[in-house]
Amino acid sequence: MTKIAVILTQGFADWEYALIAGTGGPFYGMQIEFFAPQAEQLLSQGGLTVVISRQLNEIKDFQPAIIVVVGGTLWETTRAPDLTSLLCTHHKRGGTVAGICGGTLALARAGIFNAAGHTSNSAAFLKQHAQDYRGEKHYRESAAAVSDQGVISAPGTAPVSFTAAVFEAAGLPADTLLQFRAMLAAEHAATELAG
Repeated sequence: MTKIAVILTQGFADWEYALIAGTGGPFYGMQIEFFAPQAEQLLSQGGLTVVISRQLNEIKDFQPAIIVVVGGTLWETTRAPDLTSLLCTHHKRGGTVAGICGGTLALARAGIFNAAGHTSNSAAFLKQHAQDYRGEKHYRESAAAVSDQGVISAPGTAPVSFTAAVFEAAGLPADTLLQFRAMLAAEHAATELAG
């Protein structure tokens, strides 16, 4: 069973982790656990109140294959937690690190993007909010998730491709991954045919 640690912060983006949690565990047998900078009650962008009982320092004992950093309003502020040690240690040990939307700022600040292909909301977004970002030459303008060298990144508008990339890194079989992508793409195909 592949373990995935999902990091949430105050103001987390509801749609960015939903498919990972909602399908990864129930349908694909992955173990998804949630962590926050400290054990506390969080309020999402959509107004959902959740209680996260596990702190970031407990991720090491959980031993996940993948650490996912979910975006949210906090990442663009000075109150954003510093995940440098956690992410770099995990990645150096061969683990996958993933960030979507504001969560990509944590990877940029940690230097993870300095040597791996990546994307985000925009290159300007990374430069504006991550002072130590030095990965410009590896930036890819992409509407979908980018996966390279154990690093997964995506703009906030790409939760489906982000989830698929996380599931691929988790070892989901190729045929099941294809079925997952096709199932979620079918909605758009139907809309295009009806239009």
